Amino acid sequence: MTDRPGVPARDLSDEELERQGVHAHAMRHWVFLHGTADQFRTHTERMLELEQEYLRRHPQRTWQGAGGDADGPSRDDRIRDLVQTFSRAVTALLDEEPAPTAPAHKRDPEEAQAALLQRFAQAPDGRLHKLEAHQIARQLAPDNRLVARLYRSDPPLLQAEKDVRVITEAGRAWLADHPVPA
Repeated sequence: MTDRPGVPARDLSDEELERQGVHAHAMRHWVFLHGTADQFRTHTERMLELEQEYLRRHPQRTWQGAGGDADGPSRDDRIRDLVQTFSRAVTALLDEEPAPTAPAHKRDPEEAQAALLQRFAQAPDGRLHKLEAHQIARQLAPDNRLVARLYRSDPPLLQAEKDVRVITEAGRAWLADHPVPA
């Protein structure tokens, strides 16, 4: 069977419920690291829906459902767990810093390049882990071609060293000639 987006978990066959659950868990790491906020939210909602349905149908197959109660968690316990999960997610969102006011897609490419290089210059030894660098670039640069040019320019303004990305001396010189607007 193929994925059927939008089909409520309660309407899936046992086989399809398990298949989609396995797929959701396999994709979780990628969505967490690389997905947009909407993709992450949608994935989280779907994964929770699939897990809750699986737990409802097969409580004895999971540690959560086999916790001493042969019938699994009660409806009230499942509701309580979902409300607590929701509450933690809301609290985490409220604790976050507000998003920047200028959307990345409206930023001037040269300004975005300067802002990205500035973040590298401010990092210890001008080095950022590749995943952190990727997320910063997504926030600051209007498109990935701009970031690619930083590695491919002659001389390169950024370089890769295994799992780390580093601003080069040429990158520091370019940044000195193109200061980040205040």
